[in-house]
Amino acid sequence: MGTPARGANGGVVESRGVISPDDLYLFHQGTHYRIHRHLGARPHKQDGVEGVHFAVWAPNASGVSVIGDFNAWERGRHLLSRVGGSGVWGGFIPGLGEGVLYKYFIKGAGGYEVAKADPVGFMHESAPNTASIVRELEYAWNDQAWMKERGGRQRLDKPWSIYEVHLGSWFREAGREGEWPLYREIGPRLAEHVTRLGFTHVEFLPVMEHPLYRSWGYQTTGFFAPSSRFGTPQEFMGLVDCLHQAGIGVILDWVPSHFPSDEHGLVYFDGTHLFEHEDPRQGFHPEWTSCIFNYGRHEVRSFLISNAMHWLETYHADALRVDAVASMIYLDYARKPGEWIPNAFGGRENLEAVEFLRALNAEVYKSYPDAHTIAEESTAWPLVTRPTHVGGLGFGFKWDMGWMHDTLEYLALDPVHRKHHHRQLTFRSMYQFAENYVLPLSHDEVVHGKGSLIRKMAGDEWQKFANLRLLLANQWMQPGKKLLFMGCEIAQWNEWYQEVGLDWHLLEQPLHAGVERLVKRLNEIYRDEAALHEMDCEPAGFEWISPDDADQSVMAFVRFSRGWKRSAVAVFNYTPVVRHACRVGLPGGGVWREILNTDASEYGGSGVGNLGRAQATPTPCHGRAWSAELTLPPLSALVLIPEEASTAKTPAGAKAARG
Repeated sequence: MGTPARGANGGVVESRGVISPDDLYLFHQGTHYRIHRHLGARPHKQDGVEGVHFAVWAPNASGVSVIGDFNAWERGRHLLSRVGGSGVWGGFIPGLGEGVLYKYFIKGAGGYEVAKADPVGFMHESAPNTASIVRELEYAWNDQAWMKERGGRQRLDKPWSIYEVHLGSWFREAGREGEWPLYREIGPRLAEHVTRLGFTHVEFLPVMEHPLYRSWGYQTTGFFAPSSRFGTPQEFMGLVDCLHQAGIGVILDWVPSHFPSDEHGLVYFDGTHLFEHEDPRQGFHPEWTSCIFNYGRHEVRSFLISNAMHWLETYHADALRVDAVASMIYLDYARKPGEWIPNAFGGRENLEAVEFLRALNAEVYKSYPDAHTIAEESTAWPLVTRPTHVGGLGFGFKWDMGWMHDTLEYLALDPVHRKHHHRQLTFRSMYQFAENYVLPLSHDEVVHGKGSLIRKMAGDEWQKFANLRLLLANQWMQPGKKLLFMGCEIAQWNEWYQEVGLDWHLLEQPLHAGVERLVKRLNEIYRDEAALHEMDCEPAGFEWISPDDADQSVMAFVRFSRGWKRSAVAVFNYTPVVRHACRVGLPGGGVWREILNTDASEYGGSGVGNLGRAQATPTPCHGRAWSAELTLPPLSALVLIPEEASTAKTPAGAKAARG
């Protein structure tokens, strides 16, 4: 076995075969989307000797050395060298291996000195410690069946029912107060829960390493590492693997919009504003007091897109939900006049961020056409989910924040006032197919004094539960994919708080157990009825029956499957009054089965309904040739499907066109 010659840099040897001139060229061009395979700390064998190769981008540093437990954190002993005259510093240290704690000690101009965690570190110490850890990422996956079928399961015409989870507070075991739940413990429990309730996906709030737990992961310092609070990288892979084996997709929240100013992180990395803009009007986020990435810098684009690829490639993520897109694409986001710099054309659009997002999405769908990106974008920016070649941002889905705000505001109103606000229920139809939407009831709606979903609802206890069931039925029946934050499925009274687990004991009470049963039923019919998911993103899949009955606070619409082979009618009564003999137009004749009644006693309702069926007669109503008289229970939603598929042939508009 050969031995590398000991260099003049304290034992650091010039490495070979890790970073090529082509890698450096593409990185500096902003088009190297796998730079995580070359930067960071990588166990490496050179000339027959085992060791670790270190590489870090710090172009303005005057010197970079590796410090760690292996050299008693001695600064300047293990010096790295510039690789090919570039801004990357690298070197091979023989004798090191997995588990070594390390940082980069960086010297900059004017006497600047700082110890930094590895920007491309695959594992980091848990807070309050901040060192990086040399880690291999080998893992024997058992999700081959899922990965093979993923493309078919994640098409736009398939059901997406997403359960949003904060890993640290989904479940806290009694008697282990003060201890973190572990990836390996969460996996089987979470897989059982979401499978039993019929969710198709789990979405995790950011799992990337973050020193401030109460930031929920949105103040990321370790972009390439799952948080060590809950276990090792391989144990997080095991959690993903467990969900995949149960047929559950995994969505990761990803935060390329900003990063915190912790000294060991990316901020002022090499004595200059390297990752962030130097001008605070572009580089400082006034709302979150954090730093904004410089999307115009080529290497930053390579870093961020490589990071996205890392989670899709190494951790088998099925989708990335991109946080705070609006804060990225608007230069004046959360800023007053004079606090922002217009773009080259005098506008407020961040053109560099737009190009970054387009490049990101183009690379994701090129490399992983069976995966998706999802934009949390709260404005009317056009073409968010349209391809980049037609001027779109290229996302697969976008959160519909307007639906969420309008519907929650409406259901907080006393029913006597709702007729004056009926438009809040129907306005969404003006834009609901402009993008591919996800309807979110997310963590953002149940924190910071906003109250839990059940507490937002109007009325006494019974009415609150009835209104919550109405809200959930509205969400599941509307066109678009579904997202529900943990705890909402059990109607948790307490506002979500990251320091404690969910109030699972509430399921011992009938009303709370009834809401969980309703969520399970909603997922069943959403999955089983093609009319409720096949054309979630296509205008031909939706038609109003009764959008304007404000006086009674009643609305009804019909959903269609592709080719109008199947239909499902949803009817909503937003008042606590039972409406007898309410005639509703239907797409066809025959018997219509009542497959959902949110007022059913099994869900905690009063048990008013139509005995499970309705007979359509050739009585014109709502512009349709067929209709049925229904009993509308108080504060309830009904869903009806035809007993025979052939009775609901085409929507009203198509019939009229045929004459």
